[in-house]
Amino acid sequence: MTAPALAGETTRILLDHGLITEDELGRATEQAEHEHRPVVEVLLDQGCVDRADLLRTTAAAAGLGYVDLTDYTVEGSAAALLPPDYAHRCAVLPLRREDGELLVAVSVRQVGNIELKDDLSRITRSPIRFVIANRSDIVTKIGQVYRAEGELQDLTSGLATDEVSQEGSLADLTEVSDEAPVVRFVNLLIDQAINDRASDIHIEPAESELRVRYRIDGVLVDAHRSPKNIQNGVISRLKIMAEMNIAERRVPQDGRMSINHRGRRIDLRVASLPTVWGEKIVARILDNSNTRLGLEDLGFSRGNFERYQASYSKPYGMLLATGPTGSGKSTTLYATLNQLSRPEVNVITVEDPVEYRLPGINQVQVNQKAGLTFASALRSILRSDPDIVLIGEIRDHETAQIAVEAALTGHLVLSTLHTNDAPSAVTRLVEMGIEPFLVGSAMDAVVAQRLCRTLCPHCKEGYRPEPAELARVGFPLAEDGTIPTLFRPVGCARCARTGYRGRMALHEVMTVSEEIASLAVARASTDAIARAAYDGGMVGLKQDGWAKVAEGRTSIEEVLRVVVI
Repeated sequence: MTAPALAGETTRILLDHGLITEDELGRATEQAEHEHRPVVEVLLDQGCVDRADLLRTTAAAAGLGYVDLTDYTVEGSAAALLPPDYAHRCAVLPLRREDGELLVAVSVRQVGNIELKDDLSRITRSPIRFVIANRSDIVTKIGQVYRAEGELQDLTSGLATDEVSQEGSLADLTEVSDEAPVVRFVNLLIDQAINDRASDIHIEPAESELRVRYRIDGVLVDAHRSPKNIQNGVISRLKIMAEMNIAERRVPQDGRMSINHRGRRIDLRVASLPTVWGEKIVARILDNSNTRLGLEDLGFSRGNFERYQASYSKPYGMLLATGPTGSGKSTTLYATLNQLSRPEVNVITVEDPVEYRLPGINQVQVNQKAGLTFASALRSILRSDPDIVLIGEIRDHETAQIAVEAALTGHLVLSTLHTNDAPSAVTRLVEMGIEPFLVGSAMDAVVAQRLCRTLCPHCKEGYRPEPAELARVGFPLAEDGTIPTLFRPVGCARCARTGYRGRMALHEVMTVSEEIASLAVARASTDAIARAAYDGGMVGLKQDGWAKVAEGRTSIEEVLRVVVI
């Protein structure tokens, strides 16, 4: 289709869909003829149509797809098929392979360029299918995608000739890690991880390569595969940034670093682990913006929030958040502290490690080497006149005993515990050696939670499931047996083809009633405590998940992935 024909078809579709009026088109046509410009450009300049709507309409007129590259994740293997200089010169970007074709993002003006399509097919040795994107977005994304390739080439060429062996000297390692290409490459890895909303960066040595993966919305995805010869420089650079001992490669180490990312301070907690192919590095990205979350941002259902609010509003007692590692327990407790922290209240925390720095709160870092354990720190904290105490984790009998006593002597105690559900927290404390009557008296509420991915609002698809499918997973039906309309993931440019974008929490809030306290004193089983909790109105994790599936916020498969009870 020629450019004039495409422009004409585009304006027709805009008019048919009510995106512009006849008067707007008439004025734009008159100005376009006077200025010798395309009508669509004048419509855009006059504010008659949104740029995204215009591009989407133009793509429909040309029979092509439209891609919003703002948050799009480009497949590295697809981008690698095209030389960076060609991509920059022609402003085209391979996105991914689909149905045997290579999808390439082009601007509107390039749609009818047959020579460009032939050149791309020859260079990449693949059939080409164009998709339309905003030209400025293409240029920006090219810079992001191929910058890693350029930095990698610089690094490889700088270190390929005299790479240090795994047994290299400390001086050699330090020299290599200070090379400018290494510094740029590591900075790029961190920058891309933050841009991609990753929570963790995994640097994993293999036999013949160095693999980099990002954990995004709780799932690991491949980010880069780099030559083996850059391994020592990259790992040593990260260890230096985290103030770890680069000469020690035989035992695990922990460290921490802070960086500035677009005006924000981002902390990273770094851990090294010796493997057979070298040290694996995992960097947890600690975005301080999470500490400013309110409890209303955490996805509590109304009933669960009311039960939890009634507990943390009391002046004393113990509140426990339970769940596996990475289930958002700390975020929930920090959000609770944000709600409770006031100038007239003394809040002290003891954590290992202190992940987020909170203004107006006294935070204590556990230091095992210096003898500052959870228990010893907690004893000192209680002599510092606290109103509210947050304990990072109850790990042993001594910490649990002091925490229970603090809750019984007029302090509000918040902490975490590793259990599968809320009722198990009662029996876990008893198993730790705490007297059952103290557990029943001190504990006020337990919140069990899991994090599940939320459906992408731009591409989620409604459907009516089969009754047999709902019965198999235990999804509750309405009393009249009506099959509800649920939603499932599809995948689009904005969610990197996963169908999900972001996460939310599933909650189970157990208030410790007199009946549950009596069961604790009687050393009742977890099942008996759970039955009493359900009779008292507790909503289980899976039931909370089903409610959020019914609201269209997540999928059945995602709830089943994170809830195993």
